[in-house]
Amino acid sequence: MSYMWLIVILLLIIIEAMSINLTTIWFVFSGLVALLLSFFIDSLIIQFSVFVILGLILLITTRPILTKLFKQNKVSTNLDRIIGMTGTVTEPIKKNETGEVKVDGKRWTAYADKGIKEGRIVKILKIEGVKVKVEEE
Repeated sequence: MSYMWLIVILLLIIIEAMSINLTTIWFVFSGLVALLLSFFIDSLIIQFSVFVILGLILLITTRPILTKLFKQNKVSTNLDRIIGMTGTVTEPIKKNETGEVKVDGKRWTAYADKGIKEGRIVKILKIEGVKVKVEEE
């Protein structure tokens, strides 16, 4: 019976190494407990029950904590940093049509939910491809 648990543990380790999602690692730990349990209890039902229940408990209780710890902060690129900045409309923006704004010394094709006249100050809301969505300040 212990050979079966060794195979299960090795397979779960390989799956975790390939995915790196912190999902099967918890069942590796519960597989180790089931392996140790197999030396004392011959019942496969009890071993498997401990494996599944302990794996689920570990997954539910510790995964959210570890994903927060390992979460990498998103680093803003040069483009992302203009979101929230203000710019000047250099070509009028009409509803359902694009215009142009100048932000941080660069000209962008821009669109808005409503028309904005040339010379108005706008706030950059988001970047979609090569266009920026703006709203009048």
